[in-house]
Amino acid sequence: MPLVTISDLTIRYRGPALLDDVSCLIEPGDRIGLLGRNGAGKTTLLRMLAGTVKPDHGRITTSNRTKIALLQQDVPQDLTGTVHEIILSGIDANQIDSEEPLEDWQRDLAVEQIATRMQLDLEARFETMSSGMKRRVLLASALADEPDLLLLDEPTNHLDIEAIEWLEEFLARWPKAFMFITHDRQFLRKLAKRILEIDSGKIFDWTCDYDTFLKRKEAAMAAEEKQNALFDKKLAQEEVWIRQGIKARRTRNEGRVRALKELRLIRGERRSKVGTANLKIQEAARSGNLVLHADQLNFAYGDRQILRDFSTTVMRGEKVGIIGRNGAGKTTLLRLLLGTLEPQSGKLRIGTNVQIVYFDQLRAQLNDEKTVQEDVGDGYENVNVNGRSQHIIGYLQDFLFTPERARTQIKMLSGGERNRVLLAKLFTKPANLIVLDEPTNDLDAETLDMLEERLLQYSGTLLIVSHDREFLNNVVTSSIVFEDDGVNEYVGGYDDWVRQSNKPDDDVSDPATSNGSVTKSDAKTSVVEAVKLNFKERQELSSLPKLIESLEAKIAEKHEQMGQPDFYKRPAPAIAQEKSSLEDLQSQLATTYQRWEELEARA
Repeated sequence: MPLVTISDLTIRYRGPALLDDVSCLIEPGDRIGLLGRNGAGKTTLLRMLAGTVKPDHGRITTSNRTKIALLQQDVPQDLTGTVHEIILSGIDANQIDSEEPLEDWQRDLAVEQIATRMQLDLEARFETMSSGMKRRVLLASALADEPDLLLLDEPTNHLDIEAIEWLEEFLARWPKAFMFITHDRQFLRKLAKRILEIDSGKIFDWTCDYDTFLKRKEAAMAAEEKQNALFDKKLAQEEVWIRQGIKARRTRNEGRVRALKELRLIRGERRSKVGTANLKIQEAARSGNLVLHADQLNFAYGDRQILRDFSTTVMRGEKVGIIGRNGAGKTTLLRLLLGTLEPQSGKLRIGTNVQIVYFDQLRAQLNDEKTVQEDVGDGYENVNVNGRSQHIIGYLQDFLFTPERARTQIKMLSGGERNRVLLAKLFTKPANLIVLDEPTNDLDAETLDMLEERLLQYSGTLLIVSHDREFLNNVVTSSIVFEDDGVNEYVGGYDDWVRQSNKPDDDVSDPATSNGSVTKSDAKTSVVEAVKLNFKERQELSSLPKLIESLEAKIAEKHEQMGQPDFYKRPAPAIAQEKSSLEDLQSQLATTYQRWEELEARA
């Protein structure tokens, strides 16, 4: 017997219905990943299942004594008390409609059992905890009464990687049904055995895991596009026919007119698919080759050491991920590297012509009382994008905001929509160094894919703090990681760090024979003796940036020449000579970069 039966459910706020006459079953033991665009109605569905939102039409029926608990997306800002009190309040809330409420000793036992399983201190104060620990307490509060269906709305938000992995393991052992919304694709892959998708007001049950869903979805979209194209072609032909006039009122013609009316109705009822976000990153003029250089930085809050003798060099075009537990000091490191926080010792050098935009995970740059249009446009009707003036409404449509949604107050938007507003606001500003602090929270899969694609195409420099393992794997080229023994650097993303950091200590002697387990500094510089530069070498070092820029300009000029339509009309020897010249320039550039890095490492 199903745990929950959804029958002919409809709910509408403004505009088209979020859910339009949908039906669905949830079975015992289901592990459901709930997918859909930002604003599609995922959170609304969870709230209706939990009983906190009432549908406009239809009903939700649960089997006898089915208990449902909801872990909400956001941590309540005004919630205070001990861990014991918070968990107990969750049990009491679930017992309101119970026919057989628990006695006091049963409630206390349930609190102690769940706190032990989730490694929580019952006497700790909730308000003093990190965001990750608060989420764990709220999850314990939802689980304490052992619900038959657990609803999780973005459970990985604000959790560090260690906490996410703990949650994955915990839910993998949970014996009862759960449904969850998440932007974390690895989390989805590991836990979802069934995919429900909300699209255009309907619920589609794919009855498969996430990877199978992606393949089936792609095939279904291709088939739908082909079918729609054939339908539209037929409709267009009939419209041409009707405009030419009906020659005689024969029965056959009258039937054709009725068929045309029906085609029009079908076309009118077809909801236009929401497009993919067309994110455009404005690139400022190139920075110098050196973007940031930190030398022996130290910083502490009282007795708590954040950085000890930390050094790093960030070059133009690098994409650096910053990984660590909540509270480890990732944001502090960002502020130190950007020069907004002074180190207690050590030196920071910021390169020439560095222009920065900063994405704040708390979205403090947004004014909740303003509309999307007002906040992104700063009160202006037009924004300048890559040297071209564009109306603010048209610009926001690239970020999937309809004109109506663009005139909505920011406080009325979902978490994913707010993130898209912040991205739209930041990308109106030219930058050659983009700093992103947890940019993936709440984004739908399509927008996340587009963001990844644009960041990969971006020729400037990136600093990214993220707990999204797949995002790190796909985007970053090196990682700065807060570990138990200090802050260390690695080549590659999350999986590369795991592989390298798990190697035995006695197997790190020679980078050339260590199966790729090399640090960022190993990859950047040759092993050189710590000898200061002499006068001639200092002169050489100061001249290399100009030489590099000259070589890069010549290479760009060659590429432009070879891209002209008439280039390949030249005689074959001339073409071969130009290609050989380009290869020589590229070889010189690579040699010059290597020399620059060697000298810079000793400077």
